[in-house]
Amino acid sequence: MNRKLGKIVSYLIPLVLGLGLLRWVFNEVNLQETFRDFKHANYWLVGAAGILALLSHILRAARWTLMLKPMGYKPSVYHATLAVLTGYLTNLVFPRAGEVARAVSLQKSENVPFDKAFGAVIAERVTDVLVLLVLVVVNLVLEYDRILHLFHELVPDFQGGWIIAVAVLVFCFFVFLFFCFRDRIFGLPFISRFRSFFEGLKEGLVSVLNLEKPWMFVLQSFVIWVLYYVSSMLLCYSLEIGTSLSPVAVLTILVMGTIGMAMPTMGGIGSYHLLVGKIVILYGLTNQDGISLATFLHTLNGIVFVILFGVVALVLSTFSRGQAEPV
Repeated sequence: MNRKLGKIVSYLIPLVLGLGLLRWVFNEVNLQETFRDFKHANYWLVGAAGILALLSHILRAARWTLMLKPMGYKPSVYHATLAVLTGYLTNLVFPRAGEVARAVSLQKSENVPFDKAFGAVIAERVTDVLVLLVLVVVNLVLEYDRILHLFHELVPDFQGGWIIAVAVLVFCFFVFLFFCFRDRIFGLPFISRFRSFFEGLKEGLVSVLNLEKPWMFVLQSFVIWVLYYVSSMLLCYSLEIGTSLSPVAVLTILVMGTIGMAMPTMGGIGSYHLLVGKIVILYGLTNQDGISLATFLHTLNGIVFVILFGVVALVLSTFSRGQAEPV
């Protein structure tokens, strides 16, 4: 009973938090104007953005298969893509469960052990975080004043650099402790019970260090984020209110939007609208236009594309398994 209650609470907290932020963000927004912006969007550009988003998912799947090869597994890019799309769909409903769904899907379709597939997913996420950190640094260098202004608006007492420095130091301290005492940590009784799982997870994590073609991994990672950027640009420019945004502004939107999607809300609802909607105001848009743009970007890139691609992936996965079963 307690376990079920815990699951319900863990599901409700991201939902309530997201809806609360959404209500706050839309407090002074005219929804009729937002719907009017949706209606007059250039949906040819939206379609092109959707194609680029799908290509980025396929490339992510190809990168995943590249990471699994050193462990002796060669799943098809097709099934890996279906697993990736299924994972995104799962994340939309159950935050942080998409990675598990990806590994489970690939285990069913290609018999890749869950622990190894999941370990490779975690390594992939770590890679994405590193790329995002690079983009954050580049964005800070280019737009430091605007980003600092955003934090001062969201958190009036925000002191800037020293808080970031303390957070980085604390993170580095815990990483240092982990590596110093990793033998003791892995020797703990409750961890020893899952020794085989953690060994598989570890193998998946270090797979990125044993790649046959590391240059291909780097190239794929770079192109994935380029596709994200161009897709975001097309979506911004498909709205009249977004045509005035510069390429640097689009980069800021991509960075802030990614951070908003990573926050503990369901599918980035509320957190994405808050960060993106507020940052574009600093590029000359009104609060109304900023929230409309953020809502448009999130609705299409974060919901419509995810649901469309995810449902198709589920249908194709079911069909593939049905074909594989003996009559």
